[in-house]
Amino acid sequence: MNTSKEKRVAQPRETLFKVSPVAVGCGLLMLVAGAQAQQAASTLETVTVTGIRKGIEEAISVKKNSDSIVEAISSEDIGKLPDVSIAESLARLPGLSAQRVAGRAQVISVRGLSPDFATTLLNGREMVSTGDNRSVEFDQYPSELLSGVVVYKTPDAGLVGQGLSGTLDMQTIRPLAFGSRAIVLNARGSKTSMGDAANAKDTGNRFSASYVDQFNGKTIGVALGYAHLETPVAEEQVGLYEPWKVEGRPGVPAGTYITDGIKALRRTGVSKRDGFIGTVEFRPSDSWTSVVDGFFTKAEQENTANQFEVHIGGYNGGYNPGLNFTGVTVNSSNTMTGGTAQNVYPLVRGMYNKREDEIKAAGWNNKFRFSDDFTLTADLNYSHAKRDELSLENNTQLVPKPQLDSVKLAFNGNGFSQLTPGLSYSDPSKLLLTGTIYGSGYGKVPSVEDELKGFKLVGNWATPFAKGLFSDIDVGLNYADRSKEKHQPEGNINVGAQGDTAIASDLQYGLVDLGFAGVGKIPAWNVPGAVGRYMTFNPSETSAGYLIAKAWTVEEKTTTLFAKANIDAQWGGVPVRGNVGLQGVRVEQSSNANYFDGTKPAGEQVRPISGGKTDTEWLPSLNLAFSLGNDQTVRFALARQMARPRVDELRAGVDFGIDTATGKPGASGGNPELDPWLANAVDLSYEKYFGNKAYVAAAAFYKDLKSYIYTQTNGSYDFSKFIAGYAPPNTCNGGSGACPPAQTTGNFTAPYNGKGGKLQGIELAASLPLSLFTPALSGFGIMASASFTDSNIKIKAPDSASSVGPGEIALPGLSERVYNLTAYYEHKGFEARISQRKRSDFIGEIGNFDGNRTLRYVVGEDVTDLQIGYTFSDGWAKGLGLLFQVNNLGDSDYRTYAGTKDRPLESIKWGRSYLLGANYKF
Repeated sequence: MNTSKEKRVAQPRETLFKVSPVAVGCGLLMLVAGAQAQQAASTLETVTVTGIRKGIEEAISVKKNSDSIVEAISSEDIGKLPDVSIAESLARLPGLSAQRVAGRAQVISVRGLSPDFATTLLNGREMVSTGDNRSVEFDQYPSELLSGVVVYKTPDAGLVGQGLSGTLDMQTIRPLAFGSRAIVLNARGSKTSMGDAANAKDTGNRFSASYVDQFNGKTIGVALGYAHLETPVAEEQVGLYEPWKVEGRPGVPAGTYITDGIKALRRTGVSKRDGFIGTVEFRPSDSWTSVVDGFFTKAEQENTANQFEVHIGGYNGGYNPGLNFTGVTVNSSNTMTGGTAQNVYPLVRGMYNKREDEIKAAGWNNKFRFSDDFTLTADLNYSHAKRDELSLENNTQLVPKPQLDSVKLAFNGNGFSQLTPGLSYSDPSKLLLTGTIYGSGYGKVPSVEDELKGFKLVGNWATPFAKGLFSDIDVGLNYADRSKEKHQPEGNINVGAQGDTAIASDLQYGLVDLGFAGVGKIPAWNVPGAVGRYMTFNPSETSAGYLIAKAWTVEEKTTTLFAKANIDAQWGGVPVRGNVGLQGVRVEQSSNANYFDGTKPAGEQVRPISGGKTDTEWLPSLNLAFSLGNDQTVRFALARQMARPRVDELRAGVDFGIDTATGKPGASGGNPELDPWLANAVDLSYEKYFGNKAYVAAAAFYKDLKSYIYTQTNGSYDFSKFIAGYAPPNTCNGGSGACPPAQTTGNFTAPYNGKGGKLQGIELAASLPLSLFTPALSGFGIMASASFTDSNIKIKAPDSASSVGPGEIALPGLSERVYNLTAYYEHKGFEARISQRKRSDFIGEIGNFDGNRTLRYVVGEDVTDLQIGYTFSDGWAKGLGLLFQVNNLGDSDYRTYAGTKDRPLESIKWGRSYLLGANYKF
């Protein structure tokens, strides 16, 4: 395991320091552990550990020996990290939290900041991503192929690709460091509590194989690994249209907040992933070590949402002129909570999505020791990510048109809202593919490609001067060339020449039950099959003006120079280690795209646009670790931290138009001239260790964000380059007169750099075997943490984020309180572990129908996982381990809302997952 030094919200706010059982537990444990420090030092023995304790102690060792403030997770054994995914393991660390997507922990927030502020490395090298941004989706990285992760909360000058909130370095095994041959096999079967439905089964499987060996007198090491995952996609959801708004409806009291529509769905499908790693390490002598490593993962997810939906607004294809509400109930905040919508025309929809992701990365690292005083390290790296996606929808309605219905509604902020129709929608022969208020269908074919090439050169000198202060100096250069490209052809899916039609029985999957939402059963069918047989679909990037700006390319050429002096000294008799340094980062950023100009003649309306700038930032850093004796460490860090802008915010593409009545131009889009996020940060940490077996820690941090990027409207943007050659049409003054000439300035809505603000927090953590307190609790232990974060940063929500209101909002991703608690027992091969992670409400970034990000309030989550296992230590079964896991033991749901919790948006259940398996090491 590497260390930092090779030689060694607008919502109602709750009280920030609200009492929590985990917080109380952390505080009491720290006090008790501190009081019994001397006793613990004498009672702990040095023994060989395996299983849960091995992973815990190796992670503690990484934290203890680092020069920076870090958190770490380590594998219990080769191919055996403790959680189903690396994201879940990370979400248990102090100051970290996860946001679930499709039931899985996927993206990670560090210290209350959104994933945009953190960067992810693999073996110290920055990684590409399959999303529109830089944020890595951690569920794409098989935990079986990783030996551990180090999260740097404070940077040093030699940490290239660092983030503002933190830097997450995923690490694969180094075979010569492992020390012996090992072959490990893992196999698990899984089942979801949601049951099977449509054409999707409720079972899955997971298996992996790892091989580590050394040859030629342990001068050559090899590590190979393969991991396969197949898991069911199962989801129940009720969603309401956004925004909730005050709008007159027949039968609804004036001034009442109401939504325009509601849907219920059952999503079914399968998610598959295959991952490979390979490492060859060559160390013929102490003067040269060469490591070549590669990583590859391919993931595919295919699912269909079978959906019942009703529009209860003023638009329903002209079929609900008699829309009326009866029995309406309204609460004290003027929010509609229920009633019956009469004369509506519901839809039964099939929503299909297939996504394929591929990530590959390779690196070649060489370390040359020319003398005891000078070492040179050279590293080449390459990574590439690709995402291809297909989204299709079919829309059906009862015939003959219109079959008007009355739907009873009950809106629930604490669970599934209800929409109970008066008619039956279970007979597929009575539902026809037809033109509806949403057409007969729509489809998209997004793709993303991300490529990064780089090299790093670092020289390390033992200092001939400043003896007693600096032990050595690192000077280095890193260059990275990154290019990201996105395309999103899309278009209508129209009924073919045969006209409106029912979907044949050979394409039907049977009925799915939406009884959880009051709907009953509806048909499920093969959506791609229906499109291919009955419909036409010709996606395009240029067939409509609004599509043009969705394709873009962003390029970054980043040169980083750094110098770091490593400290190993005594100050006033106190041993001090750490580093002080300076990093200079020069980025040449550019973007190419197109925009649509409807004022130009046909054939000239798709216009190229580009932009960019060069930015240079200087990032000083200081890390100090004071050894106070009795295994106590106080850490202090100062740094100027940086996070690059989101890649999609750097796009040059814009939507442009001119108001012919006034001549005023306007546009919205990206901004390739953005500066990065910047912050000045200070950290202070106290850590008390008991060897490598236990620790308690308390940390405080403060960040002064000097710059923050958020969407704003520039009312005096210069549109001169857009309006050149504009000829006003003769459509004004009643349609027969000349329109005004174009003005040169207008409104441009885009991401801009704005003022920052303050972010501060406290983190408490403890990892303790309970034998510290009494031998009667031998084998028992806990890991607990509590993080409290607050910020005065307020940003104006973008126009697309209608559910968080038009005013200022808190930082997206910020949960003011995050708690984690793991209790475990391990004795003579038996292992049991139960883990809980909990976070308070936050503003999440959710993908909407357009595939763009929108902001919604997310109800805080409380997720509990259970694991029980037994490993045979002797006899014929020696090396065999049996394992049983339950994920999301409490069946925790996922809910979002608009402004207040009585205005729900989404309520989703993914159920529990059960896993039963075995592993074998020989």
